[in-house]
Amino acid sequence: MQPVAVSPPPIDAYIEGVRAGDRAMLARAITLVESTKPAHSAMAQKLLQALLPHTGGAMRLGVTGVPGVGKSTTIDMFGMNIVNAGLSVAVLAVDPTSKRTGGSILGDKTRMSQLAQEPRAFIRPSPSSCTLGGVTRKTRETMALCEAAGFDVIIVETVGVGQSEIAVADMVDFFLVLLLAGGGDDLQGIKKGIIEIADMIAINKADGDNVLRAERAAADYRGAMQILTPSSPAWTPPVITISGRENKGLDKLWEQILAHRKALGETGELAERRQRQAVAWMHDMLSNRIMEMVHANPRVAARMAGIEDDVRQGRLLPTLAVDEIMSLIGAGV
Repeated sequence: MQPVAVSPPPIDAYIEGVRAGDRAMLARAITLVESTKPAHSAMAQKLLQALLPHTGGAMRLGVTGVPGVGKSTTIDMFGMNIVNAGLSVAVLAVDPTSKRTGGSILGDKTRMSQLAQEPRAFIRPSPSSCTLGGVTRKTRETMALCEAAGFDVIIVETVGVGQSEIAVADMVDFFLVLLLAGGGDDLQGIKKGIIEIADMIAINKADGDNVLRAERAAADYRGAMQILTPSSPAWTPPVITISGRENKGLDKLWEQILAHRKALGETGELAERRQRQAVAWMHDMLSNRIMEMVHANPRVAARMAGIEDDVRQGRLLPTLAVDEIMSLIGAGV
């Protein structure tokens, strides 16, 4: 007996459910947005357009750091502090996707054990699908859905630290970099590009015998930050020490986030940043759509393997290969 295909609910049900803060419907809406089926994609865009007037009200935070720095533990404790202050929080935890198998761990709900049981918190693990920046192609849309559902704070936890992680800064208001003292995050080892766009650096695991090492590392980074030009004339990125496990310094972290929001809000930079991000989102979507058109074009499909082999064997310059692909697309119009 053939299984019966389950159709998605009507779009009005999605809109009403998300606006009412229904967690089950929010989760289904995110699944709809993440779907690659053409019919689902079209419906998702209608849903997002309908919910657009209800977005933009949340604080958008990005958190990144090397594996083992304690991102999930810190976010779990920090998120509980936010909830205890009377606010709601959504965590979009992007898991690494294996380039070989396409699988991902999706274990953040177990690593954030306190938030996972909190009614005013919502955790959505999502595979990165090997996309640039360690964030999924649909992260921006998921953020919009969470905002429409009424969450006060949205935290995007990204995969690792690397040059590609800069991508997350194009979708958040505040970008936090977590580092370790003496754990491979020395000044010569960290990517300069990450430091330049950080709104704050926090040396984590500043507890027990590691307190002095963390303070020395923080002093080193404060010195390094002084020779860099801040991204905003209204904000100099602070460097603090914290312990996510022991909930030390997280109150100061929250104070700095609020101070940053106030400073950039008063100068109009926060609004300008979000406007730039909206345009960057459009450009990213345009690039993705063009690539989809390229792969869907039958003329290109018939020649792509041959073109790739010519480039691989050094018989054709990549620039000329692109010219040939573009000419094939033009011939098919």
